[in-house]
Amino acid sequence: MDDIQLCKEITRLKKELQKLLSIPDNDKSNEDKQKEEEFLKQIHKLVEARDFLVDDVEFERLREREEDKEMAEFLKSKLPKSSQTKNVGRRPPRAQQNTTPFATKTGLTLLKECCGFTCSIM
Repeated sequence: MDDIQLCKEITRLKKELQKLLSIPDNDKSNEDKQKEEEFLKQIHKLVEARDFLVDDVEFERLREREEDKEMAEFLKSKLPKSSQTKNVGRRPPRAQQNTTPFATKTGLTLLKECCGFTCSIM
């Protein structure tokens, strides 16, 4: 189950449990008490599964952040010293910014140079 399905199932079980909890204890049958316990166990199990998913996502986020830092340090070490001090943290003025995506322009240029737009990739 993914996170959304888990949340939906937890919500459904909580509603069922709420119905049973609205019955006074004196009026509950043994079956009602057993259902109540079963709903609590199922909710607990689903919450643990969701917690695991959330923890896993958080771990991946932190790992990726660490990889980004390592890559930034690596790139800084590989760039010539003069390039590191030029334009660090500065954006070009609005008039100089390119409005077309860089990757698209680069990709088309590479395909054109590669095989003159006859490539099977296209």
